[in-house]
Amino acid sequence: MTTTAVQQQGPAAVTPAPTVAGHARNYWSRVRGGDIGGLPAVLGLIVLCTIFSIARPSFLTAGNFANLLTQGAATTLIAMGLIFVLLLGEIDLSAGFASGVCAAVLANVVTVLGFPWYVAVLAAVVTGLVIGTVLGFLVAKIGIPSFVVSLAGFLAFQGIALMLMEEGKNIAVRDTVLVAIANRNLPPLLGWLLALAAVIGYGVTQLLRQRNRAARGLVTDPIAVVLARIGGLALILGVAVLILNLERSRNVLITSLKGVPIVVPIVAVLLVIWTFVLQRTRYGRHIYAVGGNREAARRAGIDVDRIRISVFVICSSMAAVGGIVAASRANSVDPNTGGSSVLLYAVGAAVIGGTSLFGGKGRVLDAVLGGAVIAVIDNGMGLMGYSSGVKYALTGVVLLLAATVDAFSRRRSAASGNR
Repeated sequence: MTTTAVQQQGPAAVTPAPTVAGHARNYWSRVRGGDIGGLPAVLGLIVLCTIFSIARPSFLTAGNFANLLTQGAATTLIAMGLIFVLLLGEIDLSAGFASGVCAAVLANVVTVLGFPWYVAVLAAVVTGLVIGTVLGFLVAKIGIPSFVVSLAGFLAFQGIALMLMEEGKNIAVRDTVLVAIANRNLPPLLGWLLALAAVIGYGVTQLLRQRNRAARGLVTDPIAVVLARIGGLALILGVAVLILNLERSRNVLITSLKGVPIVVPIVAVLLVIWTFVLQRTRYGRHIYAVGGNREAARRAGIDVDRIRISVFVICSSMAAVGGIVAASRANSVDPNTGGSSVLLYAVGAAVIGGTSLFGGKGRVLDAVLGGAVIAVIDNGMGLMGYSSGVKYALTGVVLLLAATVDAFSRRRSAASGNR
């Protein structure tokens, strides 16, 4: 072996250890290149919470915090499903009233027909599956634009909901299990145990990912950054559970009101499941591929039509879950369930959180971030005594800003060669 050959081995093949400073520079470089993710939503949350806390100190109370979580749950769940459709550059304008139809099916099965709650839930979810399959088939196989198909659904589902409710009659939901979803709380100890399990699960996942990437010779994040993420999640969940476990009842002699709302772990579990599907499965990679370039995905052997149908199925199924939560919170189903601003808020939540309307970019977490922004605006403006008109106007401005940021970020990304 020659001296030259020896010199080419050894130190030159060693990958330098990642540093926190290098990680920060890389992150800033991605942001400047247009990859801003949910940063605007997080900054918006901080600004809005600061403003409302100063204007109305009651905004920071434990009772209002719990109300925020339950108030935005249905919108967030519907937005989770919409993200799958938006990732393909499609739209589903019928998601709001689809949730209303599914809620009407739930109420009829459990109240009118007298079946158990789990049969009613199954019937509502199956209704969502059928709706999504029909919409997806019309878009993917027949070739009708998703805007037209979902607009037709938007109109038709209003009529179907009215027929299911006998032209506008309210149907009460009194089943204790269904009512508990959005109106009851976990025991304080269980809330702590779930938070601990979430932190441990997230920590193990992050450390295993770090080890696997290092074993394959891939670039890894600095261990300090990984530990900071785990610690940050532990801090956020710890503070949230601590606040929610405070007594929120105005008269403890009548009833005690403390603990994490039951709907919160439901949203969290669905967030974990759909995040795993998008980021850790072949199916998720295919969704991003189709959303990025449909023709290239087709030539790569991806069944594009199947992917397009499936995202509408997921969207309508999550709309069904959102409808169940809405029915639980209201203890009834009426013609306004799924109507009014539900669809607009759900689409707004996805876009405000960072999902692109042009397809190919987005995460399920965006629905949670955007849903939190909308819930904070709605709640804070209500505490300050503003009318619904002002709430809608401000929400519209925030949505327009989010869409503008998305457009500019795509330009920067294209200019920097990231897309």
